[in-house]
Amino acid sequence: MSKVSVYNIEGKEVDTLELSDAVFGVEVNEHLVHMAVVSQLANKRQGTQSAKTRSEVRGGGRKPWKQKGTGHARQGSTRAPQWTGGGMVFAVKPRDYSFKLNKKERRLALQSALTSKVNENKFVVLDDFKLDEIKTKKFIKVLENLKVSKALVVLNENDKNVILSANNVPNVKTTLTNTINVYDILKYDTVIVTKAAVATIEEVYA
Repeated sequence: MSKVSVYNIEGKEVDTLELSDAVFGVEVNEHLVHMAVVSQLANKRQGTQSAKTRSEVRGGGRKPWKQKGTGHARQGSTRAPQWTGGGMVFAVKPRDYSFKLNKKERRLALQSALTSKVNENKFVVLDDFKLDEIKTKKFIKVLENLKVSKALVVLNENDKNVILSANNVPNVKTTLTNTINVYDILKYDTVIVTKAAVATIEEVYA
């Protein structure tokens, strides 16, 4: 089991915590991590782009000139792709880009991402993260105490004071244990997790 230090919001080490190897000590599977990121980004695409083919562009019903004798190349319509205002050859149409990973693949990808952060010493555990009011300055002060700038903050409960205090802080995102994902873990340099959130993650994703 990996051991990590536990800090308070003042940045002082107050305890140590053993992390479960079932979640934070797996063999990192880079392929599944990559697939999880691609899947998440693909699933976010709307796929609503649309362009018209030559059959869908208005007009062009009359032959622009006779077939022979003009010296021009033969043309059947002014809405052919080579004409200005014509249709597209392979026009893009609405489509669904999403694809699914199975449950075991998603779980292993998440475990791999978390393990990589632990291995890089970019996994910070807090004994608790509570603010007595909604105050961005206080949230920033906590990050300064932990010597962290770009961070993903994982909470066990929906703490309004912490979440709203972090809203205007650049390069910081708050999330809950039931909404963490591989893309966010990799996007931010450091993952800050409360002890309660670690326990929940180990229970759910082991």
